[in-house]
Amino acid sequence: MNHRKTAEEILQLVGGESNVQSVIHCMTRLRFNLYDNSKADRKSLEQVDGVLGSNISGSQFQLIIGNEVPKVYKEIIANSSLSEAKSGEGESKQKKNVISSIFDVISGVFTPILPAIAGAGMIKGITALLLTMGVLQESSQTYQILTVIGDGAFYFLPILLAISAARKFGSNPYVAAAIGAAILHPTLTAMFAEGGGISFVGLPVTIATYSSTVIPILLAIWIASYVEKWVDRITHASLKLIVVPTVTLLVVVPVTLITVGPLGAIIGNYLSSGMNFMFENAGIVATILLAGTFSLIIITGMHYAFTPVVINSIAVNGFDYIIPAMFLANFGQAGAAFAVALKSKNKKFKSLSFTTALTAVMGVTEPAMYGVNMKLKKPFVAALIGAAIGGVLYGIADVKAYIVAGIVGIPGIPVLIGPEIVFALLGLLLAFVAAAAVTWIMGFEDVLEATEENTIEKASEDTAEETESEKASEVISSPLTGEVRPLAEVSDPTFAQEIMGKGAAIFPTKGEVVSPVDGEVVTLFATKHAIGLKSASGAEVLIHVGVDTVKLNGEHFTAHIASGEQVKKGQKLVSFDMEAIQAAGFDLITPVIITNTAEYEDISSLADGPVGAGQALLDLAAPAATSKEAS
Repeated sequence: MNHRKTAEEILQLVGGESNVQSVIHCMTRLRFNLYDNSKADRKSLEQVDGVLGSNISGSQFQLIIGNEVPKVYKEIIANSSLSEAKSGEGESKQKKNVISSIFDVISGVFTPILPAIAGAGMIKGITALLLTMGVLQESSQTYQILTVIGDGAFYFLPILLAISAARKFGSNPYVAAAIGAAILHPTLTAMFAEGGGISFVGLPVTIATYSSTVIPILLAIWIASYVEKWVDRITHASLKLIVVPTVTLLVVVPVTLITVGPLGAIIGNYLSSGMNFMFENAGIVATILLAGTFSLIIITGMHYAFTPVVINSIAVNGFDYIIPAMFLANFGQAGAAFAVALKSKNKKFKSLSFTTALTAVMGVTEPAMYGVNMKLKKPFVAALIGAAIGGVLYGIADVKAYIVAGIVGIPGIPVLIGPEIVFALLGLLLAFVAAAAVTWIMGFEDVLEATEENTIEKASEDTAEETESEKASEVISSPLTGEVRPLAEVSDPTFAQEIMGKGAAIFPTKGEVVSPVDGEVVTLFATKHAIGLKSASGAEVLIHVGVDTVKLNGEHFTAHIASGEQVKKGQKLVSFDMEAIQAAGFDLITPVIITNTAEYEDISSLADGPVGAGQALLDLAAPAATSKEAS
């Protein structure tokens, strides 16, 4: 990478130096506070050599660079009138986008619980299919147990949401779970079922149903996060363990039952009623528009906003119109990719297109959408058209989903089982065929085959690179005591999407980072929230304590080592005040990333759930050639 050239291109594409209010960097990213984020050309920026991706967090514009970020930053400062002093100045003066903040919260809350919802939804769908086929009877105990398994996650959804929301809002997830459990307690449910006047210390409690609901618990935990932080701030350290959760529960649960819960239920009911009104009175138009634009909605990240609406709609009405539109969008993408596979002359790209078309009909559309259709542009447009054409039939037939979909593809079709199932299947076929036909008719600029000479040359280069980058197998220990979680649970897409490399995430239960390897401290960032290490065997390890904790400017962190220092496995690197960081509103989930992932055959997790510092965390498998030589 030519760091100077990269820096110059970045400055130009963020809207010029005049658009930069300040710029700083952390371990992996350039963090710009721009006067106008809309002037930044994200598409072109992501094509710049050395730029791995971009992200907007709040009002801050971020470019993901990786390990080379200090050098690129240095060139930006050296070749502009910006100074390091200016770069350290405060936050952007742009107003925070409220809508973006709401979507960020919804995404952050629902993403971690999606596996539970997906699994339960699939079981409900399979159970419905077996019942329809006559394999099971409603009176059978097998059917009843399967129903319990499928319904459990949805009935107790407020508890799952409470835990996830607490992590997002920076409060205690177990106190939050207790709040969710309280509003679902059988005694309270029985009191509501009996009807009549219910009161708490003389204040009326409104009767409401909280099982399977979304909005009431989100509002409750949002309030709980403020109550908990306020009580924590005024309580002596020796009493916090008892006083903080006690006061939080005594305040939040009654407030939820008396005001917040009923208000949330009303909002949820209005959302469901409004959605139903739209589809019932403008069914064809609404379905066409939603199906035809849903892929665009996915690109913006706004699709997360539909999750609570879908869940609430099925809980309140027993059906939903959004899920069918999602099915059509996916099958449209699959059809377009399939046509590309048939028409492309590039053997490698043809194979890729066939594969992604198959994964799309199975419910995973990102490879087809980003890897094929958007790359060629016209097939993506064709996919939107195909989905909209399928929406015509769905609108006429009034196709609905009766269960929350775990997978929006062939395995998830049982969620559409109902009076309109035949039309549901025909609509999916129509969307697929229409998208393929439009792709074929519109055509596209094919991906060129590499010449034999270039292919041989590239293969030689790749072989040379592989030889240079061979690494020995190695086990990386956990640098923290806590709970191991998948990287996908990290709210920052840089880590969640493995842009920086593979690894694992740990939610710490002890505020101490120890070295996971024998090696060298390559980088200790000035704010002490992130450490870069290189093991004696060549593994490059990034430990990033918390999300966006760079904004703390080192507060609540204490470093026990310095850059360039040799360390032993288990040696204390950094300590941090967990309570203070969480009280400041930051998520402590800590990604542990192998930044030179490409130099290994495979990287797999060796731990799940609770883990102690020093225990095996990641297995780094050497490339095959190295493994053979070693054996």
